[in-house]
Amino acid sequence: MFAMLDNHHHGAPHVGVWLANGEPTFWVNGKMFAMLDNHHHGAPHVGVWLAMPLGAQEALVYAEPKRYYVPPYVGKRGWVGLRLDARPSWKKVEQVIREAHAFIARTRLPSGRGALPDRRR
Repeated sequence: MFAMLDNHHHGAPHVGVWLANGEPTFWVNGKMFAMLDNHHHGAPHVGVWLAMPLGAQEALVYAEPKRYYVPPYVGKRGWVGLRLDARPSWKKVEQVIREAHAFIARTRLPSGRGALPDRRR
């Protein structure tokens, strides 16, 4: 999963990745679009939190509650959690990650300023 996000990071413009709150986070144009959830604050699962457009969280969680969940902290802003430790469809995981990236990339166009550096070094 991290490799998928990391590969997506290298192929996408204006994307940075670094640790925040002990977890890898992924940013585009100065805004976070994904955060790995590796039992974050004692959560019983491994997952990824993704920024999604209005209505997506409700639709995904309602349709597949064993796969999707409302994450703490950012869930109230429409983010969705996606469980990764329950044999997910990796094609679906990649699709949802791309949707989150595209959603956040559209919300703030690059202006030459505000793109965050890659802090993995």
